[in-house]
Amino acid sequence: MNNTTDSTSDREITLSRVLDAPRERVWRAMTDPKQIDQWWGPDGFRNVTQAWDFRPGGLWKHVMTGPDGSEYPNTTKFIEIVEPDRIAYANVGGKKGEKEVRHLMTFSLKALGPSKTEVTVHHVFGTRQERDFVIERYGVVEGGKQTLARLEQHVTKNVSAATPGFELRLERIINAPRERVFEAWSKPEQLAQWFAPKPWSLDIDKMDFRAGGRFKMAMLSPEGTRHGFEGTYVEVVVPEKIVWIGEFPGDPAGNIRTEVAFEDQGGRTKIIAHQTFAVLTPINEGPTKGAKQGWTMTLDQLASFCRTRTRGLF
Repeated sequence: MNNTTDSTSDREITLSRVLDAPRERVWRAMTDPKQIDQWWGPDGFRNVTQAWDFRPGGLWKHVMTGPDGSEYPNTTKFIEIVEPDRIAYANVGGKKGEKEVRHLMTFSLKALGPSKTEVTVHHVFGTRQERDFVIERYGVVEGGKQTLARLEQHVTKNVSAATPGFELRLERIINAPRERVFEAWSKPEQLAQWFAPKPWSLDIDKMDFRAGGRFKMAMLSPEGTRHGFEGTYVEVVVPEKIVWIGEFPGDPAGNIRTEVAFEDQGGRTKIIAHQTFAVLTPINEGPTKGAKQGWTMTLDQLASFCRTRTRGLF
């Protein structure tokens, strides 16, 4: 990458598109690898994510397959992540035998009111020749326009309104230090002991607790009925905040967004939980109706669990 302070205008490509969807919804579609694979790439291309480490310095490894079956492996490094404003990537690897063109690509998201988002993609190449090469060899301008169009189709097909279909906010004071409370959310063997409202229980199949990590869990009824859900941790700030997105099987991808903040209250912890469902469906109708009661019972159990652990009784 050319680090000179001279103008880069002769080695740039900039594309913009206004999407008919809230910025939060667009951000989720760009930070959940399960959703990215549904829209990334020009028309006729298929994308498969092989590795996703969503943090500055982390790598995204994925393979794009063209309409003719040709495969294009990519390795991308995340340079900057500012939720929900922008993501900057650097291309650090491509198809073996192809000319390697390293460049910086930045996605910027600008909210245009509550229901529209302007997405701008800005490429900066090392030289003008490298920029011209990808335009001629890969049709990157037209391909970029098609990719933004596919992103718009993805974020609008499941969202019909600017406001979420369901929203819940809860606050609770836990009589335990913030580090102790945060730990109860971050370790699967602890989460399983309190997260499901009794007499239900929680079965954790997978829990990769980090930004970009996936989870797969299920609530088990007393009769043994499983109610599965899965998703991705979007942001983990120890011991301040956890943000994740997920969905129930059969629901729109990334339909549920949950943010839990932890505030230090001098030996106690204030929890602020905010959950939204982008759209209501027959699948999530039952869980949303019982969400407030379920969350209240769950936080009661968290309070009891943290007090017991703090006293060292088990």
